[in-house]
Amino acid sequence: MPMSTQPQDSTPPAAYRYHRLRAASQRFQCQFEALETAQQREVERLAERTWALESRVLRTPEARDTVISERRLTEACTEVRRRYADEAEFVADLARNGLDVATLRLALQRELIFDAVMMRVGARAAPVTAEAVRAFYDAHPAQFTTPERRTVRHILITINADYPENSREAARARIEQLAAELQAQPDSFGTLAQRHSECPTALEAGQLGTLPRGRLYPELDAALFALPAGAISGVLESELGFHLLWCERIEPARVVTFEQAASHIRERLEASQQQAAQKDWLARL
Repeated sequence: MPMSTQPQDSTPPAAYRYHRLRAASQRFQCQFEALETAQQREVERLAERTWALESRVLRTPEARDTVISERRLTEACTEVRRRYADEAEFVADLARNGLDVATLRLALQRELIFDAVMMRVGARAAPVTAEAVRAFYDAHPAQFTTPERRTVRHILITINADYPENSREAARARIEQLAAELQAQPDSFGTLAQRHSECPTALEAGQLGTLPRGRLYPELDAALFALPAGAISGVLESELGFHLLWCERIEPARVVTFEQAASHIRERLEASQQQAAQKDWLARL
């Protein structure tokens, strides 16, 4: 049997505390009582806004026509229970927040009605046309272009006058020695990075990842994107010290075709139009 969902003026004020519990969890991932005073005030403001909005929506004809089944409400309660190790912890936490199981069910019923109403209102939005999808694609070319990226490893020898082995002259000599070894055995780059690089990436054999332009120091970035795949740079200098780069692989720039992007664009436009319809409806309440 479906249960009646018409909001009653006798709604227990304790149902508001669910909004406070939810706001504390979403905003700070913490229980309300564990928050600092300023954080508690922020949570109270958030909870007051969501409670007021929910209450306003639940007074509409759309809400009075919305039915939440007993089964769906039980499922929602069960979803909350699963966050706890056992029933005792669940009940105790509700009590700490001024709630009990009955009040939680009421709060969840209100939440489900609110969500259902907002979905119905959003569904009233005008359908997205094929012309709108194409126009979005043509107007935002940068969103459908994947820039060239390069997979790179590096070796760093820092310059630090406080250590003799890292004086400018000594650091330069050390990096040039590594460059000479790499000329003879290019495949040893990862091993040499592990042994000699003074960057934390030494733990990963010098791996910096697969990067687009602009992620490295300008001197390094320019050198990396001038290298052919598989090549090792000459000695480079940045404010950190001296570097060697190995361009392992090049991923060319790629354009996502309209056919590939169309379904994603349509979903984005539909979501945007639904949100606009919901916002307009709320403003008229």
